[in-house]
Amino acid sequence: MALPVLSSSAVRFRRVLAHFPQELSLAFAYGSGVFRQAGASAGQGENNMLDFVFAVDDSVTWHMMNLLKNRSHYSFLKVFGPKQISSIQSYGAGIYYNTLVPCNGRMIKYGVISTDTLIDDLLHWKTLYVAGRLQKPVKILTQNENSKLQAALVSNLKSAVTAAFLMLPESFSEEDLYMQIAGLSYSGDFRMVIGEDRLKVQNIVKPNVPHFQKLYSNILQDCPQVVYKHHLGRLEASAIDKSPEGQFAQLMALPRTLQQKITFLVDPPGKNRDVEEILLQVAHDPDCGFVVHQG
Repeated sequence: MALPVLSSSAVRFRRVLAHFPQELSLAFAYGSGVFRQAGASAGQGENNMLDFVFAVDDSVTWHMMNLLKNRSHYSFLKVFGPKQISSIQSYGAGIYYNTLVPCNGRMIKYGVISTDTLIDDLLHWKTLYVAGRLQKPVKILTQNENSKLQAALVSNLKSAVTAAFLMLPESFSEEDLYMQIAGLSYSGDFRMVIGEDRLKVQNIVKPNVPHFQKLYSNILQDCPQVVYKHHLGRLEASAIDKSPEGQFAQLMALPRTLQQKITFLVDPPGKNRDVEEILLQVAHDPDCGFVVHQG
């Protein structure tokens, strides 16, 4: 199952893509240059930097080809060659960005991540950096037939829904769900405390509810915990199972890294209990949702 490609013309984005080596397992555009945010005028979005992420199977080869085509995009690191650039790419969130690049009359930035690193983040939320971007609407520009990657993209969306259910009250609106999902990747982002607009999540969700619906409709239709009216295209009613058994099942379905973070928060040093035992304790905690948020 492939991630849904959002409608509306992507011609200008594909023109940008034409400037780069085409050996891409996934390429997408994201951010305020692609999707309107509340409080931004129509013209403002046209002037925003365009943001891209390129997933590549072989980072060294891709950077080598890109250096031949677009050497000026790179900082002084270009003198060290593609192997060193790929080595630097492996640090942090596993993504290497070239930024402030003029292209087709716009400024762009693009991140390069290996396909294996992306799959790891999608499945396990190792950093939630690119996985978090893909929990919100993006414009998919190209995607190959890598079945492991396609499955990981869907798994990431399902994990986002599960984590949101744990943090939401028993009953909630569709917009509440998308607000919670959109806020996941910002929960641990220091920029949301220092400098960034704290209303950012709300500004992302409100103008883009139809895009969130398109992204999550298949998952919500298959979810026994909510009633999703497909013909209306909206979440009609919800009653999340907040019993300890229900919450334990959801906690066990969370990505591995988040389970480990929760375990670290709850388990005093030295006890060395297993993850399942700790998550069972959290499932019985009235503050279960807050513990998940902290994780």
